[in-house]
Amino acid sequence: MSNSSLATYTRITKNKTSPRNHAIDTITIHCIVGQWTAKQGCDYFATTDRQCSANYVVGKDGSIGLSVDEKDRSWCSSNGTNDNRAITIEVASDTSHPYAVTAKAYAALLDLVTDICKRNGIKKLVWSTNKEDRVNHRNGCNLTVHRDFANKACPGEYLYSRHGEIAAEVNRRLQNASSGAGGELHPQPQKSPQAAPQGPP
Repeated sequence: MSNSSLATYTRITKNKTSPRNHAIDTITIHCIVGQWTAKQGCDYFATTDRQCSANYVVGKDGSIGLSVDEKDRSWCSSNGTNDNRAITIEVASDTSHPYAVTAKAYAALLDLVTDICKRNGIKKLVWSTNKEDRVNHRNGCNLTVHRDFANKACPGEYLYSRHGEIAAEVNRRLQNASSGAGGELHPQPQKSPQAAPQGPP
C-alpha cells in the first residue's frame, strides 16, 4: 500500500494502530484549529502527549505532510471503525467559526483527495448531508466527518458546507483522468488571522 507522492514532509507519529483492519474506502476531512504548515502539523502529532493523529496534514501554504502511513490506522475521528477504513486528513484552518481554510490549502486538499482515490480504487466520492447515511455508508456514501462520532465542530462549517463541492470536483477529475482532461477549483482566498496553533478541535 503506497502513500501519496504529493507529501513533501514526512514525520511518522507513534499515535497509530498498525496495520489497519479494513480496506481503504472512505475519506474523512478534519480541520486543525490553527493556520499551520504541514510540517507543524506532523511535528505536533509526533510530539504531543495527546493520543491523536491523522494520515495527512494539509498546511495553510498548500504543503502536504504524511503523519501516518496509509497502511496504518490513524487516531483521528473518535471512532476506530471509521479510522480503520478511512484516510484522515487534517487541514489548517482559522481558529474560530466557520474555521475557514486558505485557497492554497483547499486546492491542495482537492489534489490530495483525488490522488488517494486514484491509488486506492475509490471510483466515486459520495457525500450525504444525512448523518445516518454517512456513518452507515448507505447509498455508497464514503465521506464522513468527525462530528459524526463526537461532540465537535470539526471539520468546521467552512469545509463541511463544501463537502458536496469537494466530491463533485474530485469525481470530475477521476472521470477525466484517463483522457488527460483536468482543471481545478479556485476558491477565493480567505483572510486568516495568524493565531498560534492550538491543536485539533
